[in-house]
Amino acid sequence: MMNKRIIWIFLFGFIILLSACSGEKEETDDYDHGFYPLTGLETKEGANDRIVSVMVNNHLHARPQSGLSKADIVFEILAEGDITRFLALFQSEKPEVVGPVRSAREYYFELADRYGTLYIHHGAAKSIDKMIQARGIEHLDGGYYDNDKHLFKREDFRKAPHNSYLQFDAVYEEAEVKGYDITCDYKPLPFLEKSKKITGEPAQDVEITYGTNTQDKVTYHYNSEEEIYTRFNGQEQMIDLHSEKPIKTTNIFIVEADHEVIDEEGRRAIDLESGGNAYLLQKGKVKNIKWINQRGRIIPEQDGQDIGFIPGKTWVNIVPSDPGIHQSVNISKD
Repeated sequence: MMNKRIIWIFLFGFIILLSACSGEKEETDDYDHGFYPLTGLETKEGANDRIVSVMVNNHLHARPQSGLSKADIVFEILAEGDITRFLALFQSEKPEVVGPVRSAREYYFELADRYGTLYIHHGAAKSIDKMIQARGIEHLDGGYYDNDKHLFKREDFRKAPHNSYLQFDAVYEEAEVKGYDITCDYKPLPFLEKSKKITGEPAQDVEITYGTNTQDKVTYHYNSEEEIYTRFNGQEQMIDLHSEKPIKTTNIFIVEADHEVIDEEGRRAIDLESGGNAYLLQKGKVKNIKWINQRGRIIPEQDGQDIGFIPGKTWVNIVPSDPGIHQSVNISKD
């Protein structure tokens, strides 16, 4: 009798663990909800909404994008060729619309899962879709909602595949229908105290080269009055299509990772586990540091110690180890 009771208690506990949201859930029950875990900014409304991550198109015909000005963190990573895509993480602010939304890739959905997010994409190759299903990635695929206009809407001002837009207000509602958690306790990223002095070399502008096309070159320009960086694609300042707000960030985290082309379509495998060289730009200063994978999250490190982000928004640019971060990134002092 006692053995049966122990077995049932074990099974019940196991089911609870399976039903909880993924990512950093196991160690976060006691965290203070007075600060957003991805930005470190204070909130009086609580900070346990499920993080939503969205695959956002960065093709020339998809610009300017919608919703990115409200993302807490944006990862920029190569898809095929020299064109990047964004994985935008939303929690502290909820945009009305995000997009254009594009298809899934393995390293994007793995990254989204490790941050404990609900992963949003539009379509996937059959092999990728099988991976998503087999690994239990909690996701919403626009391919299943095409033209219902409730969760995804095809806009007339752009042509497919650059016209699928997520209707953000419907995300949590649809997630509940699918049986996904819409709240979660998250371990916060490491953040600096407001009084912490930022050290490093001067870094007024940073230019990141992903390929030969100048329109795909990324530039950040430092505004010393606001103590933030504004982003440019090519020579054009990046703005949010719907709000017309410029895209700004407090932290720029540039990391180097091994990239490997794995098929005839040019799809890649990217090593986001092993760590490597990195730059961290904050308040007009740059540090030449390392990055590590800490329980699935990409964290800046120096001399074996975590380096905190300044509370605010963060853009993470992931560049190939060939030719390497020191070849792909140009930082100017003036």
